[in-house]
Amino acid sequence: MYNELPAKETQSIEQALLHDADLAARCADLLQAQRLLDALQHGPSDRAVDNILQYSRTFMRSS
Repeated sequence: MYNELPAKETQSIEQALLHDADLAARCADLLQAQRLLDALQHGPSDRAVDNILQYSRTFMRSS
């Protein structure tokens, strides 16, 4: 996934994935979940922040 393993261990994992369809399917599911999580927005949009700030300026003001 992140190439953090030594080459020998990476080869062992690749071999395991080639010979174990269930393991390969689970690995593919995890990689897809990782990609989806990485694509999520990490914070509120600028518009949301602006709306909150605008609301806070008018909150509890006398009419």
